[in-house]
Amino acid sequence: MTLYIFNPEHDLCLANGDRNFVPPASALAFASQGKGIMSILYGDAACVVAADELCGWIADNGLECVDSIVPWGWDYRVRQMALRAGVAPSLLPSDEYIDMIVRCQHRTRILPLQEHARCAKTVEEVEALLTAVGRIVLKAPLSGAGRGLRWVDATLSEHDRRWIEKTAAMQQCVIVEERLDVADDFAIEFWREADSIVNMGLSLFATQSGVYRHNILLNDDAIRERLHLDATVEMRIAKWLMENLDDYCGPVGVDMMRTTDGRLVVGEINLRHTMGMVAHKVLQMHPEQEGRHWLPAKK
Repeated sequence: MTLYIFNPEHDLCLANGDRNFVPPASALAFASQGKGIMSILYGDAACVVAADELCGWIADNGLECVDSIVPWGWDYRVRQMALRAGVAPSLLPSDEYIDMIVRCQHRTRILPLQEHARCAKTVEEVEALLTAVGRIVLKAPLSGAGRGLRWVDATLSEHDRRWIEKTAAMQQCVIVEERLDVADDFAIEFWREADSIVNMGLSLFATQSGVYRHNILLNDDAIRERLHLDATVEMRIAKWLMENLDDYCGPVGVDMMRTTDGRLVVGEINLRHTMGMVAHKVLQMHPEQEGRHWLPAKK
């Protein structure tokens, strides 16, 4: 049996890096209440627990029937919780594997795909880029759930300066992106193995100030038509992922934007399951919901 772990706090844990990190109570509550999200992906019969419920589930059920574990995303904290619950290391990735995920998830990894983004290590470098562009978004190289973003117009505040210094000290640099006028947010969803990568489809979603709000349920052809998305774009990104994600195997979501002037821009990559994958599955299961907004329900 496969035991599935719903740990949507994953991005926060990956950014923090401490295996004993305690995520915000709101994130843990969503993990517990939203477990049905994994059941959408893997079927109603899937056995799903939140990371913080793992010890209790194993105490009640044992591990004899568990031969594999699949989380929303692998990070140091979920691995540590599994070890504490008695899961054998052979069922878990190594610390070195998670080190690799952190390196690949670091936003500097995708800079070759981003003409609108630069890496800056000092306040002075950020100021030079701000002067050149006028409006920017500052991003921590590792962050999640809309955190680690700062929107800057014209000048840096003292708070911005302190944030840049602290973030660069902790995460090597900050990412400086030109502020774009976005018409559509979308993602290309992949599954990567050691010697292959599968394009699982597209998802369209809405954000507010960089924070995910909901998906818009449209089939892949409708999304391609709306975005004027050439198939070669998906092929080029798949090729880049195959060549640049080291030994990572599993789900990959590539968030992208279509600007108001028609450019297609890479936003970030997520080495985990995504709400876009779930929304894509929801539409496959319920085609009558085409065109509706979808937001994960708490079960």
